[in-house]
Amino acid sequence: MHKLIKAYNDPEFMNSKDARTLRILSEYLQPEARFKLNHINHTVVFFGSARISPDNTKFGTAEYYNIAKQFSYELSNYSKKLKKEIGDTFYICTGGGPGIMEAANRGAKEAGVKSIGLNIALPFEQIPNAYISEELNFEFHYFFTRKLWLLFHAKAIIVFPGGFGTLDELFEALTLIQTKKLTNYSMPVLLYDSDFWNDLINFQKFADMGMISPEDLDLFHFFNTIEEGLDILKPKLKSIIKIINNTI
Repeated sequence: MHKLIKAYNDPEFMNSKDARTLRILSEYLQPEARFKLNHINHTVVFFGSARISPDNTKFGTAEYYNIAKQFSYELSNYSKKLKKEIGDTFYICTGGGPGIMEAANRGAKEAGVKSIGLNIALPFEQIPNAYISEELNFEFHYFFTRKLWLLFHAKAIIVFPGGFGTLDELFEALTLIQTKKLTNYSMPVLLYDSDFWNDLINFQKFADMGMISPEDLDLFHFFNTIEEGLDILKPKLKSIIKIINNTI
């Protein structure tokens, strides 16, 4: 008689269509447990193109990588200061891949701060970048569970130029904030390089045609320098974290 296998130890079953609900649930419960273990309650999330590198000077996109890295570095240093001031802090979180994601994780590592990478298994495999903290390096199968954890602890979102994936993440976040499904703490959304975004999208036309309210244009802010971004983010992050801690 063959040794019997418990259902949860049966790879054939666990990877079958019938066990899909269990796989989805595991991509909620396992990250939740690891975040609790590492005391992760607040994040600043970086979105942006995976195809940008510091060596690719075409279209000037190497600047985006370098700015994202330095911005993450400055924010990570501020996170250490905030921990001393109010007893709580935030961590840099990315989608875990190359490009802007790598730049943000790299900036945090150079500042000596842990950072998070939430990878996704793709047909053309996305390799986790080398700068994610080992204990906070995740891989997801389902896009929607990955998106949930990208936004679940988010207290600010930083969006650098990118392609379809970046636009998907940006507009999903704005929709959740607009409909008050994401947060009640006026979470800042910052878009780097106003020339890029205004050339790409006529945001004002949404309001002019009544497709969004005029005040919805205040849900996000452009910034063109690291200093400008820090001036917007620092007081907001401190205020949001203090408010949350005082309401728990």
